[in-house]
Amino acid sequence: MQAYLGFDLNTYPGDDALLILRKTFSFAGYWLNSPPGAKQNNWAGKRQLLLAQKFGFLLLYNGPLIAELKSPAQAAKRGTTDAASAAAAAKKEGFPLHAIIFLDIEEGGRLSENYHAYLRAWADGLGRAAYRPGVYCSGMPASEGHGVTIITADDIRANLGKRELAYFVYNDACPPSPGCAISHNPQVPSASGVSYAVVWQFAQSPRRKQFTAHCAATYNRDGNCYAPGDTAHAWLLDLNSATTPDPSSGRGGEQ
Repeated sequence: MQAYLGFDLNTYPGDDALLILRKTFSFAGYWLNSPPGAKQNNWAGKRQLLLAQKFGFLLLYNGPLIAELKSPAQAAKRGTTDAASAAAAAKKEGFPLHAIIFLDIEEGGRLSENYHAYLRAWADGLGRAAYRPGVYCSGMPASEGHGVTIITADDIRANLGKRELAYFVYNDACPPSPGCAISHNPQVPSASGVSYAVVWQFAQSPRRKQFTAHCAATYNRDGNCYAPGDTAHAWLLDLNSATTPDPSSGRGGEQ
């Protein structure tokens, strides 16, 4: 199976960066709300510029932290509200119906029952709005003690009932990750260790030293990943592989 190389970063790199980045990458992460730690979203309004460079899209929506979800009922209400907001943002940006929106879950390990209630409402809400639900989550085994481990993606999948999600997983541990290695023939997402993943984030900037000792040499001296054409080292990138050059089907009929 062929895989395609993409990138994501929280801060829009600038209009002039797109031509340089497109020489290396097939798709780009695209935030529909403010990314983690940010007070605003400067990706808004940039879809046509990325389309003009023939980028595919990885649509991202920043989800809540576990501590923000206080009860199953409150969590489900929040999931419904966030799904409606994500769908409205996607529509405003011009993304077609049935595009996949990946909820960004920053915390790994086993999720709380409240979070699973949120995710079920998120999936149902996006479905009602005619968009498809996805999640960005850990694909790394987390220890629960006594030799027991859990992968967040597996935990989510086991608590969805009959609902279907698209999985964008992160696993930057070397191996299986090749590290910050720019390749036009990247490894397929299933090589992440999550067989059903459709997108794999295999490198993060800055690198996480506890997981990347065996591929440290593939990162820049400052611990970040940069595009080959980024001589000024202006854009700190996370690197992804996907089974399609447009993982969210965000181009629609505009190829």
